[in-house]
Amino acid sequence: MDDSGPAQPSFFSRIFTRLGQKYQGCLDAWTPYTIARWVATFLIFLCYAFRVYFLKGWYIVTYALGIYHLNLFIAFLSPKIDPAMMDDPDDGPSLPTKINEEFRPFIRRLPEFKFWYSATKAIVVAFGCTFFELFNVPVFWPILVVYFITLFCITMKRQIKHMIKYRYVPFSHGKTKYKGKEDSGSVVKSAEQN
Repeated sequence: MDDSGPAQPSFFSRIFTRLGQKYQGCLDAWTPYTIARWVATFLIFLCYAFRVYFLKGWYIVTYALGIYHLNLFIAFLSPKIDPAMMDDPDDGPSLPTKINEEFRPFIRRLPEFKFWYSATKAIVVAFGCTFFELFNVPVFWPILVVYFITLFCITMKRQIKHMIKYRYVPFSHGKTKYKGKEDSGSVVKSAEQN
């Protein structure tokens, strides 16, 4: 009979757990540096774009990357709870929607950090795909460019109409500060003092 207690995790399990913790620590350290993160992502994208340009291939991979980034961008611009789904008046009380009512910050469906992280991972995966000839499918790339531009315009038009219809702006800088009444210096007597 073995009384050694609970089984210890395997050597590989401990290594992968430790690597995961270090990776998460790096991500946590990068979290407050929004501009630096996006600059790094842009530089990675430039490396990818130069590689595709000079190799003259992998247009399908680039097109898929563009569609994926468009999908992420739309989720970034969309509210977490779609106002179109909340139009039913039988849902009970709702949050204020008028300018003179309570402040409600814009909550995104896809937060900025997750947007950056997913976009960066997609670029790295697409960059990795350029090392395999299997993904270099021959296509007439100008058709893909025209189709992507058309898709982008249609999608953004629909998103902007949605923003206008439900009166939300996906970019806010905190609660609006209102200016109070200016002090005139005169004392107002109450009715009890008269």
